[in-house]
Amino acid sequence: MKKTLLLFFLLFVVVHAGAQTTNIKKAQTNFDKAQNYLKQDNYDLAVSALLETVKEDPSFQFAFIQLGDINRRTKNFDAAKTAYLNALNLGADKADPRLYYGLAESELNTGNYLNALKHIELFIKNYKGNDKDFINKANKYLKDCEFAVLAIKSPQKYEPVNLGKEINSSYRDYFPSITADGEKLIFSRNIDGNEDFFISSKINKEWTTPTPLSDKINTSKFNEGAQSISPDGLYLFFTGCNRPDGLGRCDIYVSHKEGNNWGEPFNLGAPLNSPFWDSQPAISPDGTTLYFVSNRPGGLGGYDIWKSTLKSDGYWGVPQNLGPEINTPYDEHTPFIHPDGKTLYFSSDGWPGLGNKDVFLSRLDDAGHWGKPENLGYPINTFNEETGLIVTPDGTEGLFSSNLKRGFGDMDIYQFKMPENKKPLPITYVKGIVKDKETGAFVEAKVQVVNLKNGKTEYNDYTSKETGDFLAVMPIGGNYAFNASSDGYLFYSENYELNSSYTNKPFLLKILLEKLKVGTNVILKNIFFNTNQYSLLPASVTELTTLVDLLNNNANISIEIQGHTDDVGNVKDNEKLSMQRAKAVYDYLLEHKIAAERLTYKGYGESKPITSNSTEENRKLNRRTSFVISKL
Repeated sequence: MKKTLLLFFLLFVVVHAGAQTTNIKKAQTNFDKAQNYLKQDNYDLAVSALLETVKEDPSFQFAFIQLGDINRRTKNFDAAKTAYLNALNLGADKADPRLYYGLAESELNTGNYLNALKHIELFIKNYKGNDKDFINKANKYLKDCEFAVLAIKSPQKYEPVNLGKEINSSYRDYFPSITADGEKLIFSRNIDGNEDFFISSKINKEWTTPTPLSDKINTSKFNEGAQSISPDGLYLFFTGCNRPDGLGRCDIYVSHKEGNNWGEPFNLGAPLNSPFWDSQPAISPDGTTLYFVSNRPGGLGGYDIWKSTLKSDGYWGVPQNLGPEINTPYDEHTPFIHPDGKTLYFSSDGWPGLGNKDVFLSRLDDAGHWGKPENLGYPINTFNEETGLIVTPDGTEGLFSSNLKRGFGDMDIYQFKMPENKKPLPITYVKGIVKDKETGAFVEAKVQVVNLKNGKTEYNDYTSKETGDFLAVMPIGGNYAFNASSDGYLFYSENYELNSSYTNKPFLLKILLEKLKVGTNVILKNIFFNTNQYSLLPASVTELTTLVDLLNNNANISIEIQGHTDDVGNVKDNEKLSMQRAKAVYDYLLEHKIAAERLTYKGYGESKPITSNSTEENRKLNRRTSFVISKL
């Protein structure tokens, strides 16, 4: 918006009409002083001079108008509203329509929505100018007022609760982020102008006293803020400004947790970062998409939300604007992608809201399109600026920063219960450690989680040598193949079928990997066949690929592929079916260049159950494909 639209009537030469009494002369003198102060952009002295003007001459309409303009410019909207109303009372019939615009904007930004609606309608009706930006902004305010009037009639339940003295301090505490298990909270704290990260852990449902995150990330020279923690807590993306290695005023950096310590952060570089303002990163749960805010060319407004995708070579791709599904000609800020990978929360002053910036959500559909943003409603959103919302992994709580009454300091972190219709999609997670079965030592293992319904890799990373731990998010509704593998070991396989009725109870694992040796057995839990058939289903490819990799990486081993059934049906038929299924895996391995002399197969039918066949769940466990190392 142009400066001339913000200050409609400033710097006009005005001589007050009428008999030049002493008071009026004094008023004109003060008014002229105000004009000189305005030329110097000294708004405080200009306001003082204008207040003296209207004190000497309460009928000086133009002075009231200028008072309204200046106070609106400096966001003192209550004073602006009073000044504009005084101007209207001195002659509404002759008022310039732009006066209604200034009054409506001031009323909108103080929550006086009905009057704002009335006055913006008067402006639109009476304005005869042709400034399209001006008209578009007025129409945007009209939509805001119409939305706000309805929103306050249907308020959301909203009771913000301070996170307490365990987290908040006498300093400014803000911009929280949380890991997928809800056990690590990282936030920014500003101490005497220096912004650093602090971390707290949840132990026995209580937050511990926050401590500085890492001296490799926190600095005394620069500010670190606007961060996003990956769901597993191993990658911290954050904003760093005015650093020597920066490409612009603010760039996005990342640090990887190495055991119990954080590594040196590094600039993500071009093309993700640019000579412009790049900030407020939000990493997707699978770690392959980074959302962020930038004012680079090619956007729809001043600040837009963009995304960059991680390429196969490990570099970030050319950023793409999220487009008009999310961005507007105005500003979008503070994106947060929930661990469900499909619900995006962000702030905007472009979509219809209650004034200033409101928090919205949008959901990603299966075709990759964002749904129309939904305002979180009143009083979560108000005429004040609402930004920086995140939502806990279980979707029950929203966390944000604000300066509310009875806080501990300049700004505190609060939480509130999310309305049911504004919650993200449900998720759970698998969390554990990987160790050597014989020695108990931690193992650096590759952990992979694949959604078998769509083939999407939800997690693909290595555990730490020092801690062996991992955490992978799994949205409810998927069927997931899980495996952990490491050189010199047999891989571990698991399957998680999470239908829509599954609760979000997490899976906690202690994986003991076995060294390669003759006689060790691995159950392939993600090999699938239709009932009474032996053709491999497409969902089996993930597990089969892992098996091919094992054989290629260990050319000295030979295996026997085994098929097993439950005890339902004819013994001979079960033996035949189990043999055919084992052969299907054998044939797949041959097709993928595994030498035939390294492979054998056999069907054991129902002869080797791993549990009783007393229930359908047990019978499902007995229907399996496995392999045994036969030669090393």
